[in-house]
Amino acid sequence: MQFCEDQVDFFRTEGWLAVEGFWSEREVAAMRIELERLKTEGKLRNIATEGDGKTYSTTKVNLQLCPMWPHSELFKAMPFAPKVVAAIEALIGAPALLHLDQVFLKPGKQGMGTNWHQDNAYFQIPDPLKGTALWTAVHDATLANGTLNVIPRAFVEPLPHERDGFSDHHIRCWPDETKAIPVEIKAGGAIFFCYGTPHATGANTTETERAGVALHFIHTDQSGVARSGFEPEKRPSLIADAATWDAQVARVLA
Repeated sequence: MQFCEDQVDFFRTEGWLAVEGFWSEREVAAMRIELERLKTEGKLRNIATEGDGKTYSTTKVNLQLCPMWPHSELFKAMPFAPKVVAAIEALIGAPALLHLDQVFLKPGKQGMGTNWHQDNAYFQIPDPLKGTALWTAVHDATLANGTLNVIPRAFVEPLPHERDGFSDHHIRCWPDETKAIPVEIKAGGAIFFCYGTPHATGANTTETERAGVALHFIHTDQSGVARSGFEPEKRPSLIADAATWDAQVARVLA
């Protein structure tokens, strides 16, 4: 997908960008089928804890799979869809690498949000605008089911982070939430946010589940110093591969 100059400028000024209809209905259908398979096979695990970071919650659920690529040929191909490669290189520059891939699935009524954090508190690249997440709404993402929230123009300053007691491995920060923007977006929409942008998701108070697939990318000139994610020698370069992505979508839908 080719972004216009205004979209790229918005991302680099505000630290995020929402794009409705980034993925087709067909592609979203394949994602849902594949997530159901992964869930049924027990690949997603509950990372929600009771507030001590150790005791797993019996009432709240935040299902995660990270990384995804060893478990799914569809999601392994997803970062190399040509529109993804074009979008990422427009926003953070070329050449770029896949840094990390993961999914969070929040069941209806039990789904717990993910607290405020900056991705760069984990990754610590020198330029937070040279790393971005691509967050895909697998289902309609609304206020009621805990859509993504971002804080614009807050990506330059690193915020203090501490261990998040409501997760078995996350960290969290406490930004000025009065500046937060909830980003409601339809299934198939994409939200890009750079590594410095504070973001969080809310609880799912609806009857149905909501999932978000997050792909993380960095410019190659940041790869040697980035923490976490794939090991430097294993970070795949972004090379557009329409045939593989289209074939995996067709396979899942068959």
